[in-house]
Amino acid sequence: MTDPIADYLTRLRNAIQAKHRVVEVPASNLKKEITKILFEKGYILNYKFVDDGPQGTIKVALKYDPVNKVNAIKSLTRVSSPGLRKYTGYKDMPRVINGLGIAIISTSKGVMTDKEAAELKIGGEVLCYVY
Repeated sequence: MTDPIADYLTRLRNAIQAKHRVVEVPASNLKKEITKILFEKGYILNYKFVDDGPQGTIKVALKYDPVNKVNAIKSLTRVSSPGLRKYTGYKDMPRVINGLGIAIISTSKGVMTDKEAAELKIGGEVLCYVY
């Protein structure tokens, strides 16, 4: 697999389309940080890190509206890829749907949202957009 982050986002997207409640993905430190951000921002219901085998897995409970059965995540878009990395400075931070969505940025201080990176005045690699 050449792009594990794109695989992670695709597994989430496929589970959302199939109306699954829980999705399991292979774990890595970067995927764990992205999962924590999605939970903090209210895009997923819960998560659990399971240490089985050498790599482990992440169980993600997806969040649905109880009335309309609509998922909290409308779109997951991979921005930077292994073949074409996208970097941004803190002054040129991307705005996702005019500030309603989030961009997940990998910085020298760790993985964080676009707003947190702009407050700390640091740039980094734009991993994905979520709204």
